[in-house]
Amino acid sequence: MSVLSRRAKLKVQAEVTKEELPSFLEFSSESEEDNDKDSSWEPQKKATKSISNKSKPRKVSVIRKKAPQISSSPRKVAIKEELNSSVLIDDVLEDSKDELKVLQNQKTTANTRKRVSNKPRIQKAKKLKVDEMICKTDSLDGGSIEIPSTSTMQGRNVIKKGEDEEDLTFGELPLKKIKSTMFPQGQPVKTAGNVNKIQEELEMNWDMVQVLSERTNVESWVCANIICLFNDDNTIPFIARYRKELINNLDADALREIQQTLEELRTVAKKTHVMIQKIKKEGKLSESLLTALLNCRTLEELDHVSAPYKTGSKGTKAQRAKQLGLEGAAKTLLENPGALNLLSYVKPNVKGLSTLQEIEMGVQHILADMFAKDKDTLDFIRKLCLQRYVCIQSALAKVSSKNEKDISKFQLYQNFSCNIKSIQHHQILAINRGENLKILTVKVNIPDTVKNEFCSWCVQNRWRPLRYARPELMKILHDSVEDSYKRLIYPLLCREYRSKLTSDAEKESIMMFGRNLRQLLLTSPVPGRTLMGVDPGYKHGCKLAIISPTSQILHTDVVYLHSGQGFREAEKIKRLLLNFNCSTVVIGNGTACRETEAYFADLIMKKYFAPLDVVYCIVNEAGASIYSVSPEANKEMPGLDPNLRSAVSIARRVQDPLAELVKIEPKHIGVGMYQHDVSQTLLKATLDSVVEECVSFVGVDINICSEILLRHIAGLNASRAKNIIEWREKNGPFINREQLKHVKGLGPKSFQQCAGFIRFNQEYIRTFCSSLQNKSSAGDQVLSIGVEAPMDVQFTDEKQGKKKSKTASKATLKPNPLDQTCIHPESYDIAMRFLSLIDGNLCEIGQPEMQQKINLLLQKEGVEGIAKSLETTGHTLQIIIDGLSQPEGFDFRTDFDKPDFKRTIVCLEDLNVGTVLTGKVENATLFGIFVDIGVGKSGLIPIRNVTEAKLSKVKKRRSLGLGPGERVEVKVINIDIPRSRITLDLIRVL
Repeated sequence: MSVLSRRAKLKVQAEVTKEELPSFLEFSSESEEDNDKDSSWEPQKKATKSISNKSKPRKVSVIRKKAPQISSSPRKVAIKEELNSSVLIDDVLEDSKDELKVLQNQKTTANTRKRVSNKPRIQKAKKLKVDEMICKTDSLDGGSIEIPSTSTMQGRNVIKKGEDEEDLTFGELPLKKIKSTMFPQGQPVKTAGNVNKIQEELEMNWDMVQVLSERTNVESWVCANIICLFNDDNTIPFIARYRKELINNLDADALREIQQTLEELRTVAKKTHVMIQKIKKEGKLSESLLTALLNCRTLEELDHVSAPYKTGSKGTKAQRAKQLGLEGAAKTLLENPGALNLLSYVKPNVKGLSTLQEIEMGVQHILADMFAKDKDTLDFIRKLCLQRYVCIQSALAKVSSKNEKDISKFQLYQNFSCNIKSIQHHQILAINRGENLKILTVKVNIPDTVKNEFCSWCVQNRWRPLRYARPELMKILHDSVEDSYKRLIYPLLCREYRSKLTSDAEKESIMMFGRNLRQLLLTSPVPGRTLMGVDPGYKHGCKLAIISPTSQILHTDVVYLHSGQGFREAEKIKRLLLNFNCSTVVIGNGTACRETEAYFADLIMKKYFAPLDVVYCIVNEAGASIYSVSPEANKEMPGLDPNLRSAVSIARRVQDPLAELVKIEPKHIGVGMYQHDVSQTLLKATLDSVVEECVSFVGVDINICSEILLRHIAGLNASRAKNIIEWREKNGPFINREQLKHVKGLGPKSFQQCAGFIRFNQEYIRTFCSSLQNKSSAGDQVLSIGVEAPMDVQFTDEKQGKKKSKTASKATLKPNPLDQTCIHPESYDIAMRFLSLIDGNLCEIGQPEMQQKINLLLQKEGVEGIAKSLETTGHTLQIIIDGLSQPEGFDFRTDFDKPDFKRTIVCLEDLNVGTVLTGKVENATLFGIFVDIGVGKSGLIPIRNVTEAKLSKVKKRRSLGLGPGERVEVKVINIDIPRSRITLDLIRVL
């Protein structure tokens, strides 16, 4: 398998004759004289520099080691006879050095592009051959990236900063043992040469890496590396943790943004080429139209250019004028106006040509269409708008079918105007919602000065006739420019602005949702407690569930606290708490929450539950009722009433928030903003990615985790998770990470992605292995894991192919202490060499002695010095140091806040302006932070009051903003009791 994926291939361009071009590139022939004239008023055509097949590139002598045969196919491939000139593969691929020299020479013509979507088979054959020659490597792990070399520090196949592309040396094969994806040591490639190696399947007139870099404000070399990593099916958690040196230490949020932008650009390219094929099939594709289509960078531009050619289109005014034969007159007006006689086009019996006015109007429509599709013209008007005050305005619709209550929600936007540069994302989403409900009308206002300056530039510069034009012809030109602006360009700009503002607002809203979800999922667990979960209710009572410290259901019940039976039910609650020694109550925040909280707070203040010191907390129960009736809940808690299942879920959300919340669809967790107004596809993809990131970074114990939790690990899915659980049930617990390779459906790539995030409890493994040894010594020949001996036994691969059975590589059942750490198996060799440097052993992992030895060596040589001696990178070494230092069972969620346990309650009427309180962040939005201060109504900290100086510097933060679960100290600055609104000021983060 090639090292590079299909979307990241090196290209070698040979001379392509006219006969070899795809048919849609064969344009109507024009004389050279016409082309010369066109060049001054049409966009300049990019010259294509070709290399003759006869002239061989200069050979460079290279000492070459004997390489394995690349392909068993014949060297010479016959070309289809329909091509006039056959090109042999040998003509381009005589020598791998020559091929790459051709490549580098071709790169100097950066604007040269092969604008094809259906490439001829000869070009595909040559391209595949070049990929094989350049990207020779072992494909044991399912393919790996070569561009940002991670295979060795010795400079093999590494482009160093500052080197000229012409001086690159290729041809040496990487060492057989070293796989670039298996050993992440080496230096990232930061030169422009790296960028040029990325080639998309669908070529456009713009460079994918460059545009991606511009839109995301990320360096080009990082974007190139990320594209390669994504093309090689690497997951975001894996890249963010184990490929830091290739992405310049970007976090997962930045990777998601780049991934989304990359998909948008590829969607534009894909739809563009589909449109090209469609128009070509209809026989309407011209050279200028092809150029305009390939210049499109957004879907709005593509719609603008291709609108007249869509199915069902009646055709534009320009098209109808061209059908009347007026295109020649329009071109003559620009090229040689002195020779234009419009009266010669008059045909009294033909509609559209019967009068001189109709002919002038037809010429005007053709010119207006030409101006509106010209790249330089559109670039000028866009640049002009950036320098002027362009605003978005909204007003109350004249006819509204909505009631006054709905209209009052949009009171702020009934006479609203704001510069598009400073408008907030939540304002855009609110305006869009009002417009969709037909309560608001929205428009983009571009000042008249932009129109005047644009028209003047077009007439005097871009579209100025080559020769003297009579006043009546100049009037037609003026009218054409104004018509083009008013009828075509201005609507295009409005659509672009609205689309860009909406897209940015949706992305920011989704990213905010993702940050809130991450903060909630990473809430610190409360292990070791017996909990009582309470799902409040009035008529149907409060559902109770008591769960053990290991999440087992101990008891379920229903009590009626708010129907006059509160005192009698208190006895039942006290008896349950005493019987199960439970001193922590978890109350859901749904219906009757405040009344239930007041009930428990009153009993606690009276010391009713003595000798137990009972505390309670409020937890968000969003999604609990949806989960309680799901098939997963029915499978997990069979026979239990759905109402009681929700009480179990509420209690487990405090005991282990991550394990419980992953069972619920992310958008039902209730920490978003405008989640129903944004792209549901993008929202689901982002939230699923955040869940995958959180579960992977926390890690799961492979021998006790649930199937639902396991399917969210990077590299796994529902099918693979199910296979792992089935393997575990059939063969007993996993002993080490190598055993994962024997699970059906878990190939090398999936193993690479998931292995670093799967943990093994070493104490449990040692106990299990000891029991196996005892059984073996007692003569028990049948072991629960299906092998004949507990130690040093070779496995037979269960994934035997249909064609041929194979024996798995030697793997033993000996537990590996490194499997309990975050160190990836690809770095085990480096970890062992590091241990030998510090005179440590695997038994000391997580012990104070290990930390002392590591600190001693770090003080002497430093991280970079040690990394250099071990031939790895500082990022990889840091992961190894962290893995060896962290104690067994380490959970980085301890850095985040735990639930806020309380004993008393405060009412809204008890508050005063200036009162200082502590609270817990409930939700974060683009306009402010909602904080639960225990009064039944969340207070709002306006976003302007959240400054970086007030945020904690000590705590490890996932983002600069506040997120759900964090405890804060706030001051009340305004109370609006009739509207139940509390405005707060942030003092500090606790």
